Amino acid sequence: VFGPESCGKSTLALEVIAEAQKKESICAFIDVEHALDPGYAKLIGVNSEELYVSQPNSAEEALSIAETLALSGAVDIIVIDSVAAMCPKMELEGEMGA
Repeated sequence: VFGPESCGKSTLALEVIAEAQKKESICAFIDVEHALDPGYAKLIGVNSEELYVSQPNSAEEALSIAETLALSGAVDIIVIDSVAAMCPKMELEGEMGA
């Protein structure tokens, strides 16, 4: 899902997860922004106890988690929130342009 900041992309993703969970689908939420609000997710209908949540520290870690989950076949839906927040490990460590 693509759109401007604060237009509801994360809310839409959580609504999709809530509906999928009603059908007993297994869902994962890769919280790159470290901003997932469990209370808000619950209001939308997400069962946080049944949601796999990861808070990676870099883009590489987020993509590795997503790849592992996808290849495992153990989950039905993977959300990465948000791609815009994904920074390469080198950038986070201040090595870019050095």
